[in-house]
Amino acid sequence: MGADEVCWPVGDVAHVPVLSSRPMRGFTWRAKQRHRPGLEVMASTGRGHGFESLEEMRLLVALDFLGASEVLSQPFRLDFAHKSGSSWHIPDYLAVIGGGIWLMDVRPMGLFKDEAALKFAAAREMAAACGWQYSVIAGWRPHVWSVLDHLSSRRRPVRDLLGMRDQLLTIIGGQEGRAMTTCCFSSAPRRQATNAASASKLCASPPPFCSPPPVS
Repeated sequence: MGADEVCWPVGDVAHVPVLSSRPMRGFTWRAKQRHRPGLEVMASTGRGHGFESLEEMRLLVALDFLGASEVLSQPFRLDFAHKSGSSWHIPDYLAVIGGGIWLMDVRPMGLFKDEAALKFAAAREMAAACGWQYSVIAGWRPHVWSVLDHLSSRRRPVRDLLGMRDQLLTIIGGQEGRAMTTCCFSSAPRRQATNAASASKLCASPPPFCSPPPVS
């Protein structure tokens, strides 16, 4: 909590201000690392939330569409005993969804191991003791993520950072392909010109689409 670490028995966690906690470990970047950490800005909470993999990032996008009012990354460390000794586990997320609290872990189905299953079982028991819900996100149904990704890309207005909106809309005039050869960036790589033309489509509704002439 804050700059200090505190310990609580599981039975008392439901009465602890968990939502004021900080992540148990930082989100770091280094060369040649195998996972991909980052920050996902959620419209529902108004701030960025850390993730350590693309699968975790996808969960944050889904939680944003669910209207989660609060999301905490790696909210606490759970120490527990089992018949072979003792272990510990840091759940991935704690989210407030519709007035209820949901504890979540993210692990693709192909990466499940016995050790992970033991830790997830301990997290589930803790969540039950606190009156929370618990889920392990192991994957997505077909087409769910592609739809969320598409909708997510259009949630926020796109600014005309290059100051080319009016020029591109005039040039396009129903023939999108011409923008790549007649705009002031015609000498730029084709990919950059295409991205600029795509950005103009997000700033305003262009005339009805017509098939562009071939670009050599």
